[in-house]
Amino acid sequence: MILWPFRRGTERRTIAALYGAIVTQARSSAFYADFGVPDTVQGRFELIVLHLVLLLRRLGRENGTGQAFGQQLFDTFCRDLDENLREMGIGDLAVPKHMRRFGEAFYGRQAAYLAALDAEDTTDFENALARNIFQVMGPDERAARLARYVRAARRELDVRDCASITRGEVAFPKPEAFVNVRA
Repeated sequence: MILWPFRRGTERRTIAALYGAIVTQARSSAFYADFGVPDTVQGRFELIVLHLVLLLRRLGRENGTGQAFGQQLFDTFCRDLDENLREMGIGDLAVPKHMRRFGEAFYGRQAAYLAALDAEDTTDFENALARNIFQVMGPDERAARLARYVRAARRELDVRDCASITRGEVAFPKPEAFVNVRA
């Protein structure tokens, strides 16, 4: 038990590294310049949520450690949102209301993305991306391109063992590789 505090610090650093990888990927300029994701606070939020959902999906397949890491990763996401709201000048009394809306948005998108990713019809996922990220209804080439990237990211995460992820080793594909790819 004497090493428990040291493990705790290592775990926090690993969670921070995983969350950092998500945020770094979501900030990739290719998503905004080449995929057409709006370069706004909302657009960046959407891409963070999308990548977080992918990683939580992978961690959720594991009992114990994977699920615990997933919960800690989600908690880090929530703390980051809270801190960003405060940095943007949102007052202490209004932060909970905004956090509640973010939570509803996250869980709604998570449910939509997971159901659509598992659907046989690939257009279900494209429609979910079009609706949530591009704010359009129906077919959208930008959403189709982003869906191809997300499916590749899902495949990469699916083949990675949980132990490597819980060591902070996660890599997403380069979005630039999917700009001109057709289905």
